[in-house]
Amino acid sequence: MDANDLPTDVEELKKLLFQTQSSLAQTQQQVATLSSTVDALSTTVDDQAQKLIAKEQQIIELLKSLRGKQRERIDPDQLVLFEIGELESLIEEQLEESRSPSGKRRKRSRRLIPDGLPKEIIEHELPLAERHCPLDGKVMPRIRWEESKQLDYIPAQMKVIIHSRAVYACPEKHDEAKLVTAPKPPQPIEKGLAAAGLLAQVVVSKFGDHLPAYRQEDIFSRHGIEIRRSTIYGWLSGVADLCQPLVELMKQEVLRSKVIHTDDTQVKLIDLESRGTKLARFWGYLGDAHHPYAVYDFTEDRSRDGPEAFLDEYHGYLQADAYGGYDGIYLDSDQADPGSGIIEVACWTHCRRYWHKARESSPAAAHHVLAVVTRLYEIETATADESPEVRQAMRVEHAAPLLAELGKWLSDQAFLPKSLIGKAATYTRNQWKALNRYVEDGDLSIDNNFAERAMRPIAIGRKNWLFVGSRIAGERAAVLTSLVASCKNNLVEPWAYLRDLFGQMAFRPTGDHLKELLPDRWLAKNPEHRWEIAERRREERNTKAYL
Repeated sequence: MDANDLPTDVEELKKLLFQTQSSLAQTQQQVATLSSTVDALSTTVDDQAQKLIAKEQQIIELLKSLRGKQRERIDPDQLVLFEIGELESLIEEQLEESRSPSGKRRKRSRRLIPDGLPKEIIEHELPLAERHCPLDGKVMPRIRWEESKQLDYIPAQMKVIIHSRAVYACPEKHDEAKLVTAPKPPQPIEKGLAAAGLLAQVVVSKFGDHLPAYRQEDIFSRHGIEIRRSTIYGWLSGVADLCQPLVELMKQEVLRSKVIHTDDTQVKLIDLESRGTKLARFWGYLGDAHHPYAVYDFTEDRSRDGPEAFLDEYHGYLQADAYGGYDGIYLDSDQADPGSGIIEVACWTHCRRYWHKARESSPAAAHHVLAVVTRLYEIETATADESPEVRQAMRVEHAAPLLAELGKWLSDQAFLPKSLIGKAATYTRNQWKALNRYVEDGDLSIDNNFAERAMRPIAIGRKNWLFVGSRIAGERAAVLTSLVASCKNNLVEPWAYLRDLFGQMAFRPTGDHLKELLPDRWLAKNPEHRWEIAERRREERNTKAYL
């Protein structure tokens, strides 16, 4: 509008000004509305982008699980934290380990067949017509035997034990005859069909080899013996109740430990009210080297009540994952006296997994942390055979500076909270004091792998027996799993131990006699039942590099 076109009347000018202001206000309101719409759309786009990234990561993890679990390998970018001299030293160490003192590469030796096995010799001779010398036609005499060995399998045998009890009577005639019968020794299950060896077999098969009762039913049928699964379940219940006092003693020994490792895993429990299943829990509690027992507990849920009740009398270090249910039983983080309560020790393996998952979306930051964790584990490998005092000194000298540097780096970083790298950083910051605690005592471990391995029998077992029938059945399963797992931890062959244990528990031992039945003490008196395969597996696990 030109200035000459403006009205000259004051009232008309006021009216025009008012209309212009109204239009301007409407325009500003529209701009504000459009701006908020743009902000909302931007937020939506960001949220959708984050959800898409999360879904893509879930797809990657699912594909990995379908293809089978692989080791958490380190990207070569992590090697930036190693000096050239250190790399050369590591390479030289690897070369030295792969060679024998003579300079030749070591070859794997084939394990010899044990001498104690029964032998059957089959002789193979040529017919007389084929023994003639091709040069002069004379018959060639045999000069030696050339031997090769094979292993064959003979199915396990069943036998019947007949208890013949002598009955005595006086040869003189009396008005009332008096008979005296020799007593039958106490049995693991009174008036039961199964002897101690058969009971040991069904327990090891179920809780050591993870064979459900119906598969054992099939195996027994191949021997021509029909033992129904309901009978097997009855036997398992009987020996679990029989051995409850010993497992309770093992629990008391575990609670005397300086350090306890714990973990849990879920299992389906039949719920009669809903006529379906619900998720229950098995908890594993592992004592230290002076109390080397694995005790399992069964609860119907994952509430704090389970570990709180089990650890009610415990004072010491508790190494576990970051499950929030433990928070209520830990001492305040500033307190560090294990004699006054339970001190939290976190697991660097759990922490590492978060950073490993973030290595593709944020490679630089993730690889930086993974490299530091690698160095921490190298220190543990180097001090594995040292005393706790030496191990602690080495940690203070070498691990503590790395942790201090990593802590400062974490405090300087900023990540999106919902991203994979953000979740890794949040987990590490929240657990930082507990992650550093292993440095203060040489008896502590850098991770909780000990407890995680103890949960594998439950995880493998539930794939076979699928569910637990009732709370009582879960508690009995925890008792028998404790016995089998404690055997393996102490390198005791479980069948031989359980066969002897069930026979002795029939006499209801108490006091020192009961203590002598603990797996490690039993092995000291029965060294011929040391389980060599478990020992070799332990050595293999200890000699393998962590990453």
